[in-house]
Amino acid sequence: MEEVYHKVAPVEESHKGASPSAPSKKGFKLKGLRWWIIGLIALATIVNYIDRSALGIMWPTVAKELGMDKGDYAIILNVFMVAYALGQSLSGKLFDKVGTRVGYVLSIGLWGLSTMAHALAVGLRSFSLFRVTLGIGEAGNWPGAVKSNAEWFPMKERAIAQGIFNSGAALGSVIAPPLIATLFIAFGWKITFAIIGGTSLLWVIPWLILNKKGPQEHPWITDQEREYIKSGQSEFDQDVKHQKSMSMRELLSYKASWAVLVSRFFLEPIWWLFVGWMPIYLADVYGFDVKQIGLFAWVPYVGAAVGSIAGGWVAGLLIKNGKTVNSARKTVITTGGLIMFAGLVVTVLAAKSALAFVIIVSFVLLGFQFAIGNIQTLPSDFFNGASVGSLAGLGGTVGVFSVILMNFLVPVIVEQVSYTPIFAMIALFVPLGVLAIYMLARDIKPIK
Repeated sequence: MEEVYHKVAPVEESHKGASPSAPSKKGFKLKGLRWWIIGLIALATIVNYIDRSALGIMWPTVAKELGMDKGDYAIILNVFMVAYALGQSLSGKLFDKVGTRVGYVLSIGLWGLSTMAHALAVGLRSFSLFRVTLGIGEAGNWPGAVKSNAEWFPMKERAIAQGIFNSGAALGSVIAPPLIATLFIAFGWKITFAIIGGTSLLWVIPWLILNKKGPQEHPWITDQEREYIKSGQSEFDQDVKHQKSMSMRELLSYKASWAVLVSRFFLEPIWWLFVGWMPIYLADVYGFDVKQIGLFAWVPYVGAAVGSIAGGWVAGLLIKNGKTVNSARKTVITTGGLIMFAGLVVTVLAAKSALAFVIIVSFVLLGFQFAIGNIQTLPSDFFNGASVGSLAGLGGTVGVFSVILMNFLVPVIVEQVSYTPIFAMIALFVPLGVLAIYMLARDIKPIK
């Protein structure tokens, strides 16, 4: 595997001849096309997180206006998460069947329309209905990105590509609080939902223009980039059109698949606890209103954005310097786990003010994103392109069901005790998630 990586770099850097199987075509060429593709997916992820975060940020006012309470919020949140969980597996199969180009149009089209429909909600039932369709639509973004990265990137660059994609989640969470608060103050919550949902639909236009075909057939790709991508992929990533997707039963017959599922089961609640409950926490513990939530809630996601890029960059650097994919992935995942665990312990012991809380959480989310990008890359490390979306989607489904269990527990435990036991519980999840990688994926490499 390492020998392949060392042969890859000179192809792009020296811009020498192209693949004999990919003759040069005249016409417009876009250098670094793969980075434009992942950049556009990262933009979709920013939009994704703005749309999903809006309800939590505006909840204090929405709840007061419509006569709802924290229990209603937990129900709405879990309805979204159930739909999101099921949507991940369905989307994984869908993307494997129709490809990333069409799959993304269907996915973002559904979630954009669903976000706009929130403006029509009048209570628990209507909000729950629109959150179901939003969850199904937004779920496609993750298996779609993993599949796209397997198609467009050599193995040594997939973690950084996944990091760029994941940074969209962090950047979206940075942008969402002040943006939503500003729109809310100017127009109210109904118009805010209509604006951000309509903006989501505009993304489809550049996507259809830019993502015409895969890298082997795209008319805008340079010969050098096509060969660079191809020479850095395993034999299982080639000629995806003629590959057969494995059934779920076949995928689950491999211990490596369970490494993805178990690690995501334990680690996903860490991210989602703060995405779903941090605005409510700030309102409950510090008495924040919508404007104050907008001023504070973005801070932890700066750390998440740094972790997203850094985790992928470090993994790529380790591989470039001679480490195996197995060693590089596990080193980065372990380091991220240590940062997460330390941050959560400090959150329990030392978060005495709102400012201290959001700063400490920024390190927790930095560690999470540092690790999770490499975990999300594992399906493309193990299997060919025809099955990557399926395993990535199933991993998302398992992770989200863990989050759903946590969301049922949060209001009960907070009502009877406080938020502290919740932070302690997810801290214990960290070593379990990391150990799953070591125990179930002894050697991270393509499975024949």
